[in-house]
Amino acid sequence: MGRGLARPRGRDAVRIGHGFDAHRLAPGRPCVLGGVAIPSAAGPVGHSDGDVVLHALADALLGAAAAGDLGSVFGTDRPEWAGAAGEAFVRHVRELTDHPQILNVDVTILGSKPRVADYRDAMRATIAALLGIPVSRVSVKASSGNGLTDFGRGEGVAAAVVLLADGGEESE
Repeated sequence: MGRGLARPRGRDAVRIGHGFDAHRLAPGRPCVLGGVAIPSAAGPVGHSDGDVVLHALADALLGAAAAGDLGSVFGTDRPEWAGAAGEAFVRHVRELTDHPQILNVDVTILGSKPRVADYRDAMRATIAALLGIPVSRVSVKASSGNGLTDFGRGEGVAAAVVLLADGGEESE
């Protein structure tokens, strides 16, 4: 198992992970959400690609394994992650946490921009492929925030992810 992270067993085998990420939007930046390039006048600003969906997914995976958070693994003080794609975050965390079986994933994207409805199925397929699960176990939805937050006013985009993981059968 990578880096000695504990993989839950037996009664502790089913774990919930919750992740969150948010980035400001800036004109002229590429917009990638859930591993899918979305045509947009503005995109997330970040140390890496700013893909809040896959970053929140990586954060949820870390949470399910009680293995830290995005900053502790991919902090801005880590130059090797500068410009990295969100897929690389998820793959790295899967290796660190010994690839627990993911039972389902629920993603909520927060923001009025970009509009994601036309890209939802592609995001679901990307997430399912990264996790090795059927698309039917991945939900992606969005909320505009009705103008009540910076996200709702189109100044940024955020994502929250909840997942259920099965760490496997008891060993020892």
